[in-house]
Amino acid sequence: MKPEKLQIGEVRTFVEADMLEPLAFDVAGGTAAVVSVRRPEKEGPNEDAAAVVAAGESSAVLIVSDGCGGMAGGQAAARVAGKKITAEIQSAISHGLPLRMAILDGIEQANRQIIDLKIGAGATLAIVHVEDGDARTYHVGDSQILLVGGRGKVKMLTTSHSPVGYAFEAGVLDESEALDHEDRHLVSNVLGAAEMHVEMGSPRRLAERDGLLAASDGLLDNLLIEEIVNLLRLGRVDRAAAKLAGLGRERMDNPQDGLPHKPDDLTLIAYSRRGRKG
Repeated sequence: MKPEKLQIGEVRTFVEADMLEPLAFDVAGGTAAVVSVRRPEKEGPNEDAAAVVAAGESSAVLIVSDGCGGMAGGQAAARVAGKKITAEIQSAISHGLPLRMAILDGIEQANRQIIDLKIGAGATLAIVHVEDGDARTYHVGDSQILLVGGRGKVKMLTTSHSPVGYAFEAGVLDESEALDHEDRHLVSNVLGAAEMHVEMGSPRRLAERDGLLAASDGLLDNLLIEEIVNLLRLGRVDRAAAKLAGLGRERMDNPQDGLPHKPDDLTLIAYSRRGRKG
């Protein structure tokens, strides 16, 4: 698959998507591949949303949002999140302003608008800003971001803002216990809440063979971290994205003892500079 080259300021958004194959984009000196699919046998719309923004010759913003609070509410919240954040980024690009503040302002505006909907809606968020070979993360809730080295080392994994996520981070639960926990669906930090907070990471240098992933819990609740690492660390990023989404859907369709299983909408953006110069 030849990636589509996006012009500076150009955005590709994915709302109510149900994709058979990933779409790939040439951004920030690398390739970003997007997949977004509905939960198996679901009749309503996909409540996840995603966006890729070409912010400069060596800059891009990758956005994944997972709506929660029921089909209509979740869909609306994820849509608002993507629309507000991408609008702020585009405005900053056109005026030559720093994207860090644009992203944070967009998140705050989205939070206020979702609260104002007054329908009990919420959304989680995972954002990566790639610029000049560095990646900075922003996240809210249990959508997560993973950075993997070419040899399979986990260089960074954001903590899920949930009771189970914090327990796993603290070592109270191991991965299997966390995935099987009866409260794993509970999220303690979402857009659409007055007490919402954004966890912003420090810039991390991306090596040429690193693989970067932003994903909703539809992927993370159906694959082990080791499985994600093994698929993300090698080969073309669009193929990795297809394999990740395919394995996630297979787990949803065919539960197996000892392996994670939780039917849900699934959205991911995988990014890598493998095979690219610069």
